[in-house]
Amino acid sequence: MLLKQLVKGLPYSLLQGSLNTEVSDIYYDSRKVQPGGLFVCIVGTQRDSHDLAAEAAEKGAAVLAVQHELAPQVLQNHPQLTVVQFASTRYAMALLSAAFFGHPAEEMTMVGVTGTKGKTTTTHMISRVLTAAGRKVGMIGTNGVNYPGHHYDLNNTTPESYELQKILRQLADAGCDACVMEVSSQGLMMDRVAGIRYQVGVFTNLYPDHIGPGEHGSFEEYRAWKGRLFRRCEVGVVNADDPNTAALLEGHTCRLVTYGIENAADYRAAADYRLLRTKEMLGVEFTLTEPDGHTLDVQVGMPGRFSIYNALATIGVGKALGLDDAPIHEGLRTTVVKGRVELVPISRKFTILIDYAHNEAAAESLLQTLRAYDPHRLVVVFGCGGNRSKLRRYGMGEVCSRMADLLILTEDNNRFEKVEDILADIRQGIARGRADVPYVEIPDRLDALHYAIDHAQEGDLIAVIGKGHEAYRDREGVKTPFLERELIEEYAAETGVE
Repeated sequence: MLLKQLVKGLPYSLLQGSLNTEVSDIYYDSRKVQPGGLFVCIVGTQRDSHDLAAEAAEKGAAVLAVQHELAPQVLQNHPQLTVVQFASTRYAMALLSAAFFGHPAEEMTMVGVTGTKGKTTTTHMISRVLTAAGRKVGMIGTNGVNYPGHHYDLNNTTPESYELQKILRQLADAGCDACVMEVSSQGLMMDRVAGIRYQVGVFTNLYPDHIGPGEHGSFEEYRAWKGRLFRRCEVGVVNADDPNTAALLEGHTCRLVTYGIENAADYRAAADYRLLRTKEMLGVEFTLTEPDGHTLDVQVGMPGRFSIYNALATIGVGKALGLDDAPIHEGLRTTVVKGRVELVPISRKFTILIDYAHNEAAAESLLQTLRAYDPHRLVVVFGCGGNRSKLRRYGMGEVCSRMADLLILTEDNNRFEKVEDILADIRQGIARGRADVPYVEIPDRLDALHYAIDHAQEGDLIAVIGKGHEAYRDREGVKTPFLERELIEEYAAETGVE
């Protein structure tokens, strides 16, 4: 593709060379540059890749996209180079990539979901509802890239702009007519989603997170970047109960649809919801009031009050896109999210589920939700990651000891630490919480899963937390396959669990 086609609509200055230069691909990692490519020099938080421009040129880059002046010898030694300057190369890379891949987002209905919690579950709910309505859906987020017949993992919730546009091209070429994606604050701040127009943007909730070196300088900054989504969507579906909603929406340019439980909202759930528990489902049912005052009952195949909020957001999206009630309700009943309160239906005697909760706040929220189902015993199988803050271990030990009836302490990606040392830290947290809580220590996580199943009692609710959707176990930096759902199902089949 010619450079002049890529820069169309972008402000730029041509410092050297010709806009008729042919561009074979776009790169932002100098190690991957191939002859004929365009190398984007990015000013990062740790490194300025303008310093790698000479390396890219030596590898055959045809074009350099720069944000500031290069060392004079780069241009002197490579007079054949075309050099284009932009005010922000991060922003430019997003739009250059969109043009290079033929603006794939414009070929699909784009739905973006932002917030601190609930993004992954809400994207899955929306995807399931759209699928039930006959749409072919692609999904991008924490659980990777998913579209019919395909799945692969990602390093970031919101990929770098070049990868994102490449993924969108894959989805469009596969026949997807809709894409539901998680939009992180980092993705907005670092222009990974620049140039994408969303038909619907969703706000779930906001809590202090991602604040610190290399992330956001303050909670207010974090909130402001989240709010940028609502300057690039047509309809914003937002949580009327979150105290940060008004500030987050400052400067928004979209039509708003609200949802909630406590405050007046377009789509409002009654506070007195009902709990549903079967072998196949741990869910809720609530009464929904629509904008015209019409009420109806809605079932959600996931538990707790937070699932109601995620369902309300999904209903708002479905209505904004003009979907009928039937696929919306079918989708909400049947949504399953890998590693997010994911039931493994192996027994009618007890319930066992997998969840990604791996810090104090997430564990507390989950266990409060599960406690409401009044189990005979609430059993928690968990550990903590190695080479991570000890504060997390203390917090997990304290919360789980206060809220559970039995703890099974085990490993969770020990990395380069000894599991015994990690469990010792968790015990300190237990001492701060409820020191007399019954617990056992089983260092091998597979043995711990077997123990939980072997010793399950009628009516127990067993929560296996910390790893969720992860498909590996990390010991001393070596990752080996370890997918908890499959391991639980295999053991149940071997032992004849009923």
